[in-house]
This record gives sequence, C-alpha cells and structure tokens, in this order.
Amino acid sequence: MEIWVKIRNTIASWKYRWFLKPILFRFDPEDVHDLFIKVGKLLGATSATRWITKFYFYYENKALEQEILGLRFKNPIGLAAGFDKNAELTKIIPSVGFGFTEVGSVTGRPCLGNSKPRLWRLPKSRSLIVYYGLKNDGAEEIAKRLKNPREETSGSSRTHLGNLRNFPIGVSIAKTNDDKTTTTEAGIADYLFAYKTFVEAGVGDYYTINISCPNTFGGEPFIEKEKLDKLLSALYQLYRPKPIFIKLPPDLRPEQLNDIIELAKKYNISGFICSNLTKDRNNDFIKNKIIEKDLPTNVGGLSGKIVGDLATAQIKYLYQQTGGEFVIIGCGGIFSAQDAYDKIKAGASLLQMITGMIFEGPQVISEINQGLVKLLKEDGYRNISEAIGKGVEK
Repeated sequence: MEIWVKIRNTIASWKYRWFLKPILFRFDPEDVHDLFIKVGKLLGATSATRWITKFYFYYENKALEQEILGLRFKNPIGLAAGFDKNAELTKIIPSVGFGFTEVGSVTGRPCLGNSKPRLWRLPKSRSLIVYYGLKNDGAEEIAKRLKNPREETSGSSRTHLGNLRNFPIGVSIAKTNDDKTTTTEAGIADYLFAYKTFVEAGVGDYYTINISCPNTFGGEPFIEKEKLDKLLSALYQLYRPKPIFIKLPPDLRPEQLNDIIELAKKYNISGFICSNLTKDRNNDFIKNKIIEKDLPTNVGGLSGKIVGDLATAQIKYLYQQTGGEFVIIGCGGIFSAQDAYDKIKAGASLLQMITGMIFEGPQVISEINQGLVKLLKEDGYRNISEAIGKGVEK
C-alpha cells in the first residue's frame, strides 16, 4: 500500500509540475481558482466521481488520527479558509485527502470583495499576493449551503452524509468589508450576526474569528486589546456550542500576543490559527526573500513560503507561553512533510494549507501525510499527537 501510494504520488507530481502547472500559470490566477471551484463541484456531485478522486489522491494511516476538542481528524492537514470561500467544495474535499476543511471567511452580509486584479503569483518565492477582500455570498446563503447536504437522505447523497459527519468543517467568520462596519459596535454586530446565523442553522464543527484579514476597509481594528475584549465578550455572552478559534496575523509583537493570550483565557477560547497573510514586506523573516518586480507593493497580503517562518515562530511562542493550553492550527508555508512536521514540533496540533497545493499540485496532501508517517517513525512516535511541541524548549 505505501509503495503504491508513493508511486501514484510521484507520477501525479511529475504530471502537475511539467504539464498542468505550466499551462495553468499562463492564465490569470483568479480565473484558474474559479475553474477549480467548478471542477471540484462537478467531482463532488456523484459518489462515482468522489470515489475516482479518492483513488487518485487519498491516503490514510492510523498514526495520523487524532481526537481534538471532541472532533475526530483522520489526518492533521486541512484546507485553509480563503480557498472554498462559499462552501461549494465540502463534498469533494474529503476525497482529495484533507483531514478537515475551513470555509470562508464568511461575513454578515454578502461581499463582492476588492476590485480586480486581486490575486498574483510569485513563482520565484513560491508565494501569492492576495487582495480578495473577503469576497463571499454572506452568512445566510452559506449557512443554507452547508446545512442542505447534511439533510439529504436519498441516493448517492447518503454516502456524502456519512462522510460529512466524520469530516470536521470549520467556518471562518469576519466582518463585512465595507464602510458600514467601521465603528467598533457595527463591526461586533456584524460578527455576531454571522456567528448566530451558523449556530442557529446547526452547521459548522468549529468557528474561527478572523481578526486578521489584511485586505479590508478599516484595516484590522480587533487586533487592539480593548476592541478584541469587547468582541470576545459579546461572543461569550451568546451560546457557545462549538469550539472557537482566533485567526492571527503573523506580524504581531510579543506584547500583542500576550494580550491575546490573556483574553483567550478570559473568554475560554479553544485555540489559535497561526497565521494569516503578512503585510510587512520589511519583516526580518522575509526581507531577503525574492519578491518579483512589477507587482503591487501597497495592497494585499503575502502567503506561502514568505510567511512560513513567521507562522512557525508564532506557533512556537504561543505554545511556549501557554504550555500547550490551547489548540494551535499551523498555517503558512507548508509545501512538504518537513514543513508540516516543523510546525507540529513547534506546537501545532493541526495544519492548514492552500498555497503549497497551488504550487505543488493536489497530490501534495497525500505526499505530506505519508511523509509525516515516515518522520514520526524515525523519531519513535506511534501517533502524531506525541510529536506536538517536542521542538519547543520548556
């Protein structure tokens, strides 16, 4: 089985790198993204196409399974928010090999996002500049979309129903990107509306409060301690049926992270996602990286390899400061099993990726998971949970 998966992935990687990727990278990246959303919806439409997808991409191993916050994860690799913005791919994502997914970010009202162009590739640095601005269909429409598949009871949908019940789906929530949410009160009301919409619809296995989108009207106001305190207090007073995470920007100073840790303890937050896009082109972690010329320098956030070291450093700091009290989801710069393992040993229990899949191909999920099993065996671990935080000095 392991040899077969290795051969399958090697062939798929070679085809993507030398044939498909050169073609795709000739076209506008947003157009390519939209195309893959359509293809994913088609592949997820029937049990036959889901099975075929699973045959070419899926991989599982008991060493990768974990139960975290009452949820069962078949493997630690999740699809990060920002790819499946409107929850259109939940039927196919399990077959591709992910262990969980996070949809959105979703806002209280529908949002068109920023004007185009709003997505650029940085091939030399294996990164993206992202300037979408929270384009999504809004909380009410997306909540309906997530709810309906779980209510289907006939035909091929029955198989999908079982898959979804064993496949964690997170919902990333942000405030609507327009001038109506610029005051603290209006922003909080927008967060609460989206949150209540999903809770009352009974969808979402966990919720992420995204306070770190770098591409929105009014910036990132809820990074500030006083405003974040008000937001979390408002959420805390509502029902709390599911785990809640906070998604952080990678550019925070230690004192800012300490403030967020303090508030997370105060309001029983389950964990953190480290991290979102970076805006700081002069950060010590990225200033020596190659950033292509003739690209925007004043809009958007950077993903991929450029943000990888920043995210890992933030994971390690949070884990060290809290002693593993919170669940940390590592996100940023994961292209290989070693990248993933570095974040796990820094303190991440789970991981998320997008950019690595775009540059390496969809088989990279299976490659990473199989590679993690090998790394665990080399270090004498029987399960991935045993490796969490082992690279952090106590």
